[in-house]
Amino acid sequence: MKKTIALLTGGTTDEWVISLKSAATIAQNIDLELFDVYKIILNDHSWFYEPADSIKIEVDRNDFSLTIEGRKVKFDGVFISIHGSPGEDGKLQGYFDMLNIPYTTCDAITSAITMNKAYTKAVVTGIENLYVAKSVQLFQGLEKNVSQIIHDLKLPYFVKPNSGGSSIGMSKVTQSDKLANAMETAFKVDRQVLVEEFIEGREFTVGVVKLEGEIMVLPSTEVSTKKEFFDFEAKYTPGIAIETTPAEIRDETNARVQTIAKHVYEKLNCRGVVRIDFILTGDEGDFYFIEINTVPGQTATSFIPQQVAAIGLTLKEFYTKLMRETLG
Repeated sequence: MKKTIALLTGGTTDEWVISLKSAATIAQNIDLELFDVYKIILNDHSWFYEPADSIKIEVDRNDFSLTIEGRKVKFDGVFISIHGSPGEDGKLQGYFDMLNIPYTTCDAITSAITMNKAYTKAVVTGIENLYVAKSVQLFQGLEKNVSQIIHDLKLPYFVKPNSGGSSIGMSKVTQSDKLANAMETAFKVDRQVLVEEFIEGREFTVGVVKLEGEIMVLPSTEVSTKKEFFDFEAKYTPGIAIETTPAEIRDETNARVQTIAKHVYEKLNCRGVVRIDFILTGDEGDFYFIEINTVPGQTATSFIPQQVAAIGLTLKEFYTKLMRETLG
């Protein structure tokens, strides 16, 4: 019997446009013989389903249902494809928990913690062979003295919104007199800001997913760009970044990052598919944790589709396995 699934997209942040692109990829690759899919768009003003041949139909948020031509549609599960708030920070997860509707992502607590870069770093500290850059967490209205940060951290710095995604509001600071401006830019995006020491090295990202009860680490991707760092433009504009999947690293290094990624997934109590970003120093020396994305992009240029293809699965097969694991 088919399951009725809500594919939830949109959101209330600057990442909504990426969410719509991710949802388009997902919708094109869901097995329609197994699932009836309703794409529901969430924004600042409303939650709605928009059939091709009809006007918008508002979602009844009391029980997350639709009424279409007098027929009530209730959902067996939700495929969350909202990057940023409220799909990646635990808000929607808490809502669906109260309604007892399963969903494809990490739970509310894990989503809330991992949306906060500083808190996440505190949790993963101590994982064997994983390193964390020295950093300072700032709170709007309680900003630390700039000179104290300069004293505590070594240049250059990365300054980033603590809860933002897609590198929006991020700056690389190579001169101490530019720090205040970079902090101001980040505070326009978030009420918390992270200033951390820049770690020189190669950038890698790796997907991790639990399928059929087993944690699977996907092939890692190495990312290089001619830009100073992997910013929003580099992430979502074809041709700016060079992405190599699987990454060209030694077998020992690959085994090490696979083990680290699995331990991060376990320690943060993840579920569904996540993506973890690392910096690898020197001649394949140490892995430094950057961040984890609990609703990773699924667009045509995103990493997870590349990594799924590298293990010989189609996206249709992957999404079917993912929904069977998370939605029951």
